[in-house]
Amino acid sequence: MKQLFDFILRFGNLNQQQIDFISSKAQEIHLPKDEYFSEAGKIARQVGFIVDGILRVCYYNNEGEEITKYFIEENNLVVDLESFDNEICSSTYVQAITDTKIIVFSRKDWMELLQTIVGWDAIVHKIISRALIQKVERRSPLVSEDATTRYLKFLEIYPTVVNRVPLSYIASYLGVTQSSLSRIRKNIR
Repeated sequence: MKQLFDFILRFGNLNQQQIDFISSKAQEIHLPKDEYFSEAGKIARQVGFIVDGILRVCYYNNEGEEITKYFIEENNLVVDLESFDNEICSSTYVQAITDTKIIVFSRKDWMELLQTIVGWDAIVHKIISRALIQKVERRSPLVSEDATTRYLKFLEIYPTVVNRVPLSYIASYLGVTQSSLSRIRKNIR
């Protein structure tokens, strides 16, 4: 729980009573590797904070190929925001790619936090803004670069991820084949 509050308190202040209330609504779950936190075609019903492990957000394109949009690692919130906020079916999957420990809040409890804790909405807004900026910053440099440069940028952006996830997911994220990625990795060693 300490990791969660260290994270939250970077975005605003809470008193002990508020921290205790948030703690009472939190539940720790273990998501085994390859299990889904949320799935396409279903409504996202929880917000999570990753204590340990890595998740990926992915979807299937028109040809049925699996595409990794991005990775979410420790000390970050995870939620399919559009699905969760609007109670609509998601178009993406959020999958554990390592065994993962997550502190989760149900939609009901999350809404109760928003209605009860003064300033909670401002804290959440700052966290979401940071996540969206981070997502754009991580994705933008990859759009117009060659595959080797994209891989080198990936190493900068996700330094703790590269040795913990299958190469196929990294190749999918970079938009290259796994054999191309292996060649790139061999050439830069």
